[in-house]
Amino acid sequence: MSHETLDAAAQLLPAEAVEAIERAATSAHRHEELFSERAANIKQSAVRDVFDISMRPGLVSLAGGNPYLQSLPLDRLAETAAAIIAEQGMIALQYGSGQGSLELRTQICGVMAEEGILDAVPENVVVTAGSQSAQDIAAKVFCNPGDVVLVENPTYVGALNAFEAYQVQVETVPMDEDGLVPELLRAKIAALQSAGKRIKFLYTIPSFNNPSGITLAQERRQEIVDICRNANILILEDNPYGLLRFDGQPLAPLRKDNPDDVIYLGSFSKIFAPGLRVGWALVPAHLQRRYYLASESVTLCPPAFNQMLVSAYLRDFDWKGQIRTYRGLYEERCQAMLTALEQHMPEGMSWTRPEGGFFVWVTLPVGVDTYPLLHKAIEAGVVFIPGAAFTHSTEPSNKLRLAFSAVPPEAIDKGVRRLAPVMREAIAAL
Repeated sequence: MSHETLDAAAQLLPAEAVEAIERAATSAHRHEELFSERAANIKQSAVRDVFDISMRPGLVSLAGGNPYLQSLPLDRLAETAAAIIAEQGMIALQYGSGQGSLELRTQICGVMAEEGILDAVPENVVVTAGSQSAQDIAAKVFCNPGDVVLVENPTYVGALNAFEAYQVQVETVPMDEDGLVPELLRAKIAALQSAGKRIKFLYTIPSFNNPSGITLAQERRQEIVDICRNANILILEDNPYGLLRFDGQPLAPLRKDNPDDVIYLGSFSKIFAPGLRVGWALVPAHLQRRYYLASESVTLCPPAFNQMLVSAYLRDFDWKGQIRTYRGLYEERCQAMLTALEQHMPEGMSWTRPEGGFFVWVTLPVGVDTYPLLHKAIEAGVVFIPGAAFTHSTEPSNKLRLAFSAVPPEAIDKGVRRLAPVMREAIAAL
């Protein structure tokens, strides 16, 4: 803290408070040298920064990938939560199994069966604090500093933050409209291995990638697994959106026919409630113990009450009907987004047309940097996520993510109309 700042503080605060501020500044300087090298790789998520901004009154937020919780039977869920505490409070508020309750792990196997994973057993399921925690555990278990993790370009910012904290080398593999390109994946692996690099896993969101909304084509899925298996590279399949395919016909996950080569990550954040922070990993049997022990060493045990509420929801509520409701809502909102983009955006822009999930990925002409446009958009009354957030590169990005899941159609149209002049001005300035 500067002397000028301390002088200003001295005029406003008691002497004890000024002394405390000065002491804190001195301590912060001393303790900088105690940080680990890993700490330097832990970054604030741009998505979280924008999420905080998006809470301002009057703004239309096309930023956050939030489920539309208003469609849940909240009154009945409140009664269920109260009954759990009243009738089973000694279990719900106590420590529980480090792997997660057997009831929930069994139910999770039933959830995965809806997408075609029919051979899962509860013994290989590890309940985690959302799939974000499961990503972190995977990096912790498998990665040494300098190891390579392959990711799609673009990819989920939370995964990038988790992997980079473990000092890995993140390498991207391009996608086209059908997802990861097998030939480019094969070439990337060959080049890295020729350079002496150790590739540990491929992280992929094959269904409705966050942020792009792109889905890996069915005919490519097994080829991607085969390429990785032949190179002895694990696949970390993150599938929070798979059941939210608009036509109700989810594509088979990579894990379906590949139990030994894929760690499958699932979450109740998108199909039920993100605030409960309940996700899971389906781990190959020969990897399960190390993975489970790493999870337990961080969280000790997933929260028993939250698990019991999720179990009650899966047991006593029409959760499949709720997913059908979500599909209809999100399809309507996605179409509203695509229609608004067609009507209001200037020439020279393009965007993805997702078949499920929460997001549309918008591309502006080369030379436009969408990050500084965020401030102009906020002034215009709308918020988005700049594309640079979804890559480990420090280069400017001409892309941005728009989320439609939590926004009514009329608000989507309003937000896109507010955003269009910002985009038009940026293109005209090229």
